Parts: sequence; C-alpha cells; structure tokens
Amino acid sequence: MSSMPLILLVEDNHDIAAMIGDHLEHSGYDVDFAADGITGLHLAVTEDFDAIILDLMLPGMDGVDICKKLRTDAGKSTPILMLTARDTLEDKVAGLDAGADDYLVKPFELEELDARLRAMLRRSGGEVAAELMRVGDLEVNTGTLEVRREGQLINLTPIGLKLLISLMKASPKVLSRRALEREVWGEIAPDSDALRSHLYNLRKAIDKPFDEAMLHNVPGMGYRLSKPDGR
Repeated sequence: MSSMPLILLVEDNHDIAAMIGDHLEHSGYDVDFAADGITGLHLAVTEDFDAIILDLMLPGMDGVDICKKLRTDAGKSTPILMLTARDTLEDKVAGLDAGADDYLVKPFELEELDARLRAMLRRSGGEVAAELMRVGDLEVNTGTLEVRREGQLINLTPIGLKLLISLMKASPKVLSRRALEREVWGEIAPDSDALRSHLYNLRKAIDKPFDEAMLHNVPGMGYRLSKPDGR
C-alpha cells in the first residue's frame, strides 16, 4: 500500500483538474478525481482520503452542499480545501460555515495550493501528544480526537478542534486573533473572515446547546476559553 497522502480532487474543469493533478502527483501525492458533485460526494463518503480539494461550483451538487453532507450526514472530518472563483465575503463564509477548513480563490499559484495542503495535513496529523484536556465540563481527548461537554459528544471540524485545543492550553488567558491564526494557519493565514467564521461555528458547537458560555470574545484583545465562573 502506498504511504503517500491520498487526495481527492473534485473539479469539473478538465484543464484545471489536469494541471492540479499533475502538480500534486509530482509533489508526492496520490490523487483520485471526480468531475461532478455527486461522484465527489460518493467517493468522499466511501473512501478514506487524507484531504479533499473541492471546487465550489460543480454540476450535480455544489461544494457547499457536499461539505454539509460530509460533515453533518456522514460525520466525516477529512480536511477540505475549497476552490472558488468568487472572491466575495458571502461565498467565503458560506464555504467555511459548511465545513471547509480553508479556501483558495481562483486563479491561484500552485505553490500556495501546496502550502495550504501541507498545513491542512499537518493539522489533521495528530501532532499533539495524546492526553485528556479539561476546562470545566468541556474535555478533549487528543488521542481519539473526541470532544465532550457534560458528557455529550460534540463534532468539530479539524480547524475547530485545533482552535479549541489552542484555547484550552491557554485557558483562562486570552489569545489574540493573530496568535490563533498562527496556531492554525502558520504564516499564511487567510483574511480575518476565516477565523471569525470558524470561531462562530466553534461557539455554536460548544456553547449554544448548553446553559452557560465558555468561549468569550474579549474586545480589542482576542478570545478566551474559561469555566462558566470565569476561571
């Protein structure tokens, strides 16, 4: 069996798919292809990929719907890099809210695609030593990647999990926006909308179903995770 990372590329433009596929294969990846949304979703659900590169506009089913079905219906946490020709805030946030981990706006440099793909694979590769982290009634098992609050299992995207672990390590101290961006994306962070969207989704997952909030925005400073009593 190949030890090279296996990437699913879902792209309906043949020329773009060939260009990306050739580049990734020369960079040491195994690549599987799908040219429409329905085929892409089927492969993503039935096969185990290390990462998915997903075009936003696809025949059959668009990238946002694929993300939602993978995250919500299939419970898949495979890292997803969204490709979009739309450079609007609404489209970026829609992709991130649906469960994409990162995005690239077309046209892009293949070197940046490489960098973002490597960063996603590092984040999902379990670099944190296995341990049980707790803040109040919220806990993360970094070995199994399970997140629970009040004993209830919570599903997070890979970036949501990375943000939560960073905030738990610092708790109850405040982490600046830049510090959080650096923890997740390194020195190639996307614009601020990406962090804001991921933190919004994280808050929905760990706070909204429960009586008291633990993730707090500290105006002008950053974000803090703390027990309901503030400690």
